[in-house]
Amino acid sequence: MTNSDQNGGWRGRFSAFALAFAVFGAVWFFIAAGGTKLGLWDWRTGFGTLAMGWGPKIVMAALAVSALAIIVSLVMAPRKRPFMLALGALLVSGLSMGRIYATGENAKRLPPLHDIQTDWANPIMPTPALVSARASTGAYNEIEAAPVIADGAKGNWPGMEGKLVSEVQEQAEFDPDRQKKEVSAPYPHIETAILPAVPFDMAYQAALETVNDRGWTIVTAEPEEGRIEATDTSFWFEFKDDVLIRVQPEGEGGSRVDVRSVSRVGLSDLGANAKRVKLFLEDFEARL
Repeated sequence: MTNSDQNGGWRGRFSAFALAFAVFGAVWFFIAAGGTKLGLWDWRTGFGTLAMGWGPKIVMAALAVSALAIIVSLVMAPRKRPFMLALGALLVSGLSMGRIYATGENAKRLPPLHDIQTDWANPIMPTPALVSARASTGAYNEIEAAPVIADGAKGNWPGMEGKLVSEVQEQAEFDPDRQKKEVSAPYPHIETAILPAVPFDMAYQAALETVNDRGWTIVTAEPEEGRIEATDTSFWFEFKDDVLIRVQPEGEGGSRVDVRSVSRVGLSDLGANAKRVKLFLEDFEARL
């Protein structure tokens, strides 16, 4: 038996190609994100075109090639090496497709929200400085007092368009009367931090320190007004979400803290803003 026969000949080479293609499909998403991170292209190209547009198609093609390699390796004098390579390709592309499917299903489970806050009855509004910062990056999500779900949501979330964001957030949050566990709800429950024993100045300083510890870029810090505005930038695609924090006196020597987190782009944040607000409040209260 020749060395070519032992390696499976052309079938071995085809299976090796299938494995390389499958690995390329998995790595493609890192290429899309890495190029954005390095400034080779903007997030619209990196996330919208390369990752979400081409990515699933490349993985689907790799999955089809892997399946074909499995079939080829088993017909006409099967060879172990081509089969193992093809099986590896199928596993890699299958895992990649599973990841894409899970992300899509999670997106469908979550409502089309990109604006979350603790007090919709008295919404936190942005300063001109934050409005300007958002405009400079091409943000198209406005920060409004009573925003509604955009018409663009009707494609993936039919019937949601036109609903008040405040109502959709309330319906999506964890409610012990409706769910046994918090993980069963699309969003965690967030609410104003009422601190009867923490004076205003101490609460503001703790909020500012928490913002700094989380690595957010401060846009506005006004101690007299109890206002902090900061921007959180994601690592790979550098999505920018803005956090608005309001500290107010409460009762005799106490304080209350409200938080709002708003994405600059996108219909759905996949729960990122709600998670950000919850974690901020947890870190903030742990600091007191």
